[in-house]
Order: sequence, then C-alpha cells, then structure tokens
Amino acid sequence: MQTRDMDRLVGCTLYSADGDKIGKINEIYVDQQTGQPEWVTVNTGWFGSRVSFVPLTKVTVRGEEAFVPFDKEMVKEAPTAETDGALSPDEEQRLYRHYGFGDMYGRSTTGMTGDGRGRGRETDRGMTRSEEELRVGTQRTEAGQARLRKWVETEHVKQTVPVQREEARVVREPVTGADVDRGTSSRDIKEDAEEVILHEERPVVGKETVPKERVRLEKEVVNEERPVEADIRKERIDVEGDVRRR
Repeated sequence: MQTRDMDRLVGCTLYSADGDKIGKINEIYVDQQTGQPEWVTVNTGWFGSRVSFVPLTKVTVRGEEAFVPFDKEMVKEAPTAETDGALSPDEEQRLYRHYGFGDMYGRSTTGMTGDGRGRGRETDRGMTRSEEELRVGTQRTEAGQARLRKWVETEHVKQTVPVQREEARVVREPVTGADVDRGTSSRDIKEDAEEVILHEERPVVGKETVPKERVRLEKEVVNEERPVEADIRKERIDVEGDVRRR
C-alpha cells in the first residue's frame, strides 16, 4: 500500500470480497519495532458497536472505498482485542491464526490515528475508559396485509303487491213492460248460454342491478411511542497502590 493510500485510509468504508459493507475504518496499528503499519480497526456490528481487527496487508484502497479478500462474517468473528492503543503478542497471534497466517511471532503493535502523521510513535501508558451508548433507530418491516374482497350473498326478500281480479256475479232484474221486446227476440222457450271472460292481475318479479357505494383501501400513518430497553456496559478504572490522587 502506498503512503498516499495510508493517509486517506481512516474513514473509508471497508467492503468484503462479496461486496458486502463491513464498516468504517477507524484506526491504524503500527509495529513498535519496525514502525510499519500492521492492522486496521473496523467498526462492525449493530450501530458499529464492535471493533474488529483486519490485517493491513490485505486491504486494497479504491478511491473512498477499501476492500479485503475476506467475507463479512470472517471479519466480524475475528478474535476480540482490547482497543487500548496496543496489541499484545498473544492478541496479535490469535489474529494471525484467524486470518490464516499460521503461527507467527507476534510483535507488539501500537494504535495510531489514521492521518499518517504519527506512525512509529508509541502511545502513553494510560488507559482509555469506554462505555456503550444506546443508539435507538427504527427499521421498516412488513406488519401485515389488508385487502378488499367482494362476494355474492343471497338474501330472501318478501313483499306484498296489490293485485286485482274479476269475479262473475249474477244480477237478477224484473222485466218491465218497456223491456219485454228488448229483452228477448223470440217468445219461444229454448236453451241459451252466455259467457263472460274474467281477468286477474298476477305479481311479476323483475331484477335490476343498481350501484350502491364505492369502497377502497387507503393507508394512513399513525404516530405512537414504544419503549425500548437494553443493557449497556461501562468501563470503570480503579487506582491501586501508592498513587497520589489529584
């Protein structure tokens, strides 16, 4: 890796061999004896809460992005190490074995900022106290489905319809003198018949499809608050021995 690549490495987004985003490069660790850069730290996990070490020799810089020939899970599962500014030989040995470098003698390395101005300088002998902070966000997920479905329902309807019908009734009237000649054409006694056609109304049922209403689905956003809980860890530093407190 060229010096100009080292200068812009911190802050780059690191990607795996499959193109998965691993996290942001945070620091560069250099060897205390040779002053050569050895490792970079990457913020991984939920909200970047985990710090993972990656061998610098496997990092390739392309513009504002960096790439390694490992998959994302391999980087996330790398052995943990204290981010106190230095890697112990045991911690470095475990990292070498994890990334397939075999059993190499681990020299002590020192964490440096990634601006390229402090490589080769040892850190002080103090401790860095860190603590976890709760970072709350939201994630949009599918909560359910709603749909409109139309089906046919048969309902029996009963109504009363007024109708008319004709009935025959017998009307008897006495024949008066004025009606004698008009009432019969012959005075002979004989058989005769007369018919009357009767009518009636019958109910007739017809059906007509009539639109009644329009139904549609709309989405609306409902704002509400939900409590979240999590356990966060805080580092504490105790002073032991003959130390004057300030």
